[in-house]
Amino acid sequence: MKKAIRMLAFDLGASNGRSILGSLKNDILTMEEMTRFPNIPVKIHKHLYWDVLYLFNQIIKGIITACKKEDCSIESMAVDTWGVDFGLLDKDGDLLGNPFHYRDPHTNGIMEKLFTLVPAADLYQKTGIQFLQFNTIFQLYTMQLAHNPLLEKAAHLLLMPDLINYFLTGVIKTEITNAGTTQLLDVHHLKWSEDLIKKIGLSMSIFSDIILSGTKLGTIRKDLKDSGGIGSLPVIATAGHDTQSAISAVPAEGDDFIYISSGTWSCMGVELASPLPFPESREKGFTNEQSTCNKIAFLKNIMGLWLVQECKREWDLQGQYCDYKELMEIAARAEPFFAFVDPDHGSFLSPGNMPEKIRGYCRKTGQKTPDSKSRIIRCILESLAFKYRFTADQLENLLKKSIPVIHIVGGGIHNTVLCQFTANATQKMTIAGPAEATAAGNLIIQATSLGAVRSIRHGRLVIRNSFGTKQYEPQNNMLWKAAYERYREIIVEKNR
Repeated sequence: MKKAIRMLAFDLGASNGRSILGSLKNDILTMEEMTRFPNIPVKIHKHLYWDVLYLFNQIIKGIITACKKEDCSIESMAVDTWGVDFGLLDKDGDLLGNPFHYRDPHTNGIMEKLFTLVPAADLYQKTGIQFLQFNTIFQLYTMQLAHNPLLEKAAHLLLMPDLINYFLTGVIKTEITNAGTTQLLDVHHLKWSEDLIKKIGLSMSIFSDIILSGTKLGTIRKDLKDSGGIGSLPVIATAGHDTQSAISAVPAEGDDFIYISSGTWSCMGVELASPLPFPESREKGFTNEQSTCNKIAFLKNIMGLWLVQECKREWDLQGQYCDYKELMEIAARAEPFFAFVDPDHGSFLSPGNMPEKIRGYCRKTGQKTPDSKSRIIRCILESLAFKYRFTADQLENLLKKSIPVIHIVGGGIHNTVLCQFTANATQKMTIAGPAEATAAGNLIIQATSLGAVRSIRHGRLVIRNSFGTKQYEPQNNMLWKAAYERYREIIVEKNR
């Protein structure tokens, strides 16, 4: 019987972070949460920032907690986070200010300005990335136009997981899955686009060498070892973009599936051997992100359960507290197909009174206005399910084939109402699980780097062996088909 291999995964999401101790033995992965902490952005004056020093301190606490566990010898650790956001270092390696939060409004209107320098078609053909106003290229161009003094002092730019890896090890490298979110990576040659970087007025010198997922970076710095009693803990660059770690943990048996990484965002797509950076893909809003094992994650970023989270936050502020389970239950009982929204409408991107934004959208589109919590949450969940149907149809048309199954992974699988709605709307078998897919994928990539797992395909077998899934069969097909046609008429056709 093989000895268990223990690894530590840090998964930092847009609302919270956690440290997970993984143990792999005989192709079974078990996970134990060590610590959990909130990830709350900080608003100063008119800008929104990440509190990266707080996050790093929580990571150190998580390492110490895991290392103090009885009989615990940890083989490696790795960190994944969200994409696009970054920190800047000066020539001495010191951090120049807190990183901007991707929901900060400073990039409003910036895409159109950049497109006068680089036509949208050319930018997409080179990078293959979906146009979102908070992509790294747009953030940097915003800072450049504002003559932000930090850019003048910057010697290095590091994306969030690479920045934390630098804090841990002193190594300055950029892991490829996060590089792929910047819209500065040449998708054809897998290197920084010198042409794009020069066009936005920056120097290539601030961009570090790109490394593959699973690269061993070294051990944590001596001062951290000495102060925390941690020992020589190796640090591995996992798939630093949390979406790609989650995709690595999809428990699929073959290659013919659609995945949805479901949480604050819904990242929905397929795995491809090569990118599709073509006009039709751009027009439909798909992105070609770097995944593990030289694959492309061809996906669409959809504003997922953020809408529900923001509604709950607003009601809590008003003293109308209710938990997510209660919201799910009242939505299940609410009148179906009362009203629809486009989850990706620009008015929903920023925080602030989401229930009123939902009502306002319905009024502007000539629909009945949802007047209760149950109707608002039902509206959001049905609209998300129909957005999934619309996206699945687009994927199948682009790939010219039918895809029979959808795998949902991530925390969104706990919303069983949305999972069933997804099966109903898409009329596809929908398989949900695991919930902690990002941490599981993080651990699988570490295990692959350590030689305990042969490949991502082998890793997916480990995931199937280790975690349960739940299947959702489509129900009430004719009712959902008719409602989808109404959704298309209200949301899609009127916006052409």
